[in-house]
Amino acid sequence: MTQPADDSRWDELLADAAGIAEEYRENGWDAVVLEPDAVDPVEREDRTGFDVRVSAEEYDLLESLIDDGDVTITAAEVYYRPPATDDERRIALAVERDENTETAAFVPLTYDLDASRSVFETALREERLLLHVTPATGDDPDAWISFSHADPSLFLEEADVRGWFDDDSAEPTRNDGDN
Repeated sequence: MTQPADDSRWDELLADAAGIAEEYRENGWDAVVLEPDAVDPVEREDRTGFDVRVSAEEYDLLESLIDDGDVTITAAEVYYRPPATDDERRIALAVERDENTETAAFVPLTYDLDASRSVFETALREERLLLHVTPATGDDPDAWISFSHADPSLFLEEADVRGWFDDDSAEPTRNDGDN
């Protein structure tokens, strides 16, 4: 389980998310800022991507916005914060938007690149990264709201994926130290 980063970068990201959401609200938008309890890479038969666990209250609020049928997320912005060193956690903010209803959900993320590599390899090959917001209580394993991103590279730096794929096959390459 990946707990949100316990560092100033995570705190700054949450503060920035709140500030950007406030700008949206000043322009007449409904904006929900999530504060994840944990973010985990997930590769299961029913879903692949990142599970973003939030409080039951935040999940219910997001679900009420999405499930009433009036909101359809059709656009997104991704704010990626490069790490100072290669071994630091990656941090990003996804802003999921419905421009017709002027509704936005702010989804802060933190992830370990090594632990998330397989998820990103799949996402880059399939040109789709999914973020699954789930309630932290886990009482209902079928409860999640997914957001799709057609350009997973927005969540990475070019240097992060250099050497992952063989140029001819678009298949991931591994360096297990035996080569």
